[in-house]
Amino acid sequence: MSKLESIPLSYNTLIIGGGIVGAGIFRDLSLQGLNCLVVDKKDFSSQTSQSSSKMLHGGIRYLENMDFGLVFEALHEKNLWLKIAPHLCYEMNFYMPVFKDSLRPKWMLKIGLFLYDLLSGFQNSPHKMVSKSDTMKFIPGIKESGLKGSGMYYDAIVDDLKLTLEVIYDGLKNKNCHALNYVEYVKHETLCDNQIKVTLKDNITGISRDVFCQDLVFATGPFTDHVLKDEYELKWKDHILPSKGSHIWIKKERLPLKSAMVLTPNDGRVIFVIPQKDHVLVGTTEVNANEDFFDIKASQNELEYLIANLNNYFPHSKFTLEDIVNSFAGIRPLVKEDSDSNLGKTAREHKYFQVKPNLHIIIGGKYTTFRVMASDVAKAICLRQQRNYNDGLSSMPLRQKSIVDSFKEIHINDEIIKSIVEKEHVRKIEDVSRRINRPEFTLSDSQKKLIETLLSN
Repeated sequence: MSKLESIPLSYNTLIIGGGIVGAGIFRDLSLQGLNCLVVDKKDFSSQTSQSSSKMLHGGIRYLENMDFGLVFEALHEKNLWLKIAPHLCYEMNFYMPVFKDSLRPKWMLKIGLFLYDLLSGFQNSPHKMVSKSDTMKFIPGIKESGLKGSGMYYDAIVDDLKLTLEVIYDGLKNKNCHALNYVEYVKHETLCDNQIKVTLKDNITGISRDVFCQDLVFATGPFTDHVLKDEYELKWKDHILPSKGSHIWIKKERLPLKSAMVLTPNDGRVIFVIPQKDHVLVGTTEVNANEDFFDIKASQNELEYLIANLNNYFPHSKFTLEDIVNSFAGIRPLVKEDSDSNLGKTAREHKYFQVKPNLHIIIGGKYTTFRVMASDVAKAICLRQQRNYNDGLSSMPLRQKSIVDSFKEIHINDEIIKSIVEKEHVRKIEDVSRRINRPEFTLSDSQKKLIETLLSN
């Protein structure tokens, strides 16, 4: 029997989309005592929510856009998660080098970094300005020509995929709540008693089934316009300005950094260079997305762009495309602004639409602020269903950790693989690799065969 066949017929709330925002809404409503279901067409967190720069951050570049409210909110969320999920995130210092021809001189950077700490309520570890000689010491190999020094501030590194998964696992502690991956939304219909009938399809078994709910939520990120375009009763207009962002992983031995960096090329972009264990993450790009949004790959032009910027800042390293050990890409669900289509300057605030009393759509936002986004929807649903809403519940620590620790080295054996399959909602072989989540990890043939056997039982 498929999982879709085994779930109850009706729920208080059904959530379409198992990325970080859908996961956050699912957990919040679960903690409030509602019975709810979250479904995703692919695996949970397999698209945008696993394709970030692996940071929880305030968004220092948003200060230039005067988005002080967003930065304030994001910084406080970052510092909350550092306290309640230290196994999934940790603080790291970031150096932002300044050169003679930089768009932002040192005095401007100093003001920005002070404002950043101020907006955090001085919860951030304090920033400091760094001399040229110390910058060269802390960032070995950086180009010396025109270097004026750097600013150093603090943000957080996160395992974005596992945070999403563990948020879902936490929601499942409510035994009346369920989460289904590889289950696709097909259509919905509002019935005469204001219940909503939702048709779902299991994309592995091919089985379809109707499920009923009091409230329906679309948390489908960059896919929202596509999902809702044929829902004629909603009269939905496109709101998403899709932006593709790509990252690369290179070996740490090629770029032996102990601290993260922020590259600010003169095209106005921001590129993060972040050491993690034996690898360094470099990204991101920001280009218009004109392809199928599912399972996208970094383009040759994007790879070359990132390598070229690395070589500009580290001219003696002579990086090539062969230094890339892995890459990934995702689509940011930016919200269209009527007067501005500049991807780099588009605001990261989220928008929440209650298009009907019991039909909710949420788009935009930043990964870091997902808990706040989820709260907006959860509060509205609780109010509509005449239930009390406790806004402190979602700030509690997560209660179920992943089998494989995010930031510790571990030998993957058959026992670990068996535990992942049994406890982490695996339905395909590639789901196991995703939950192990290492840049160069590949399953052996014997491990794949083991997974197939476990999944068939």
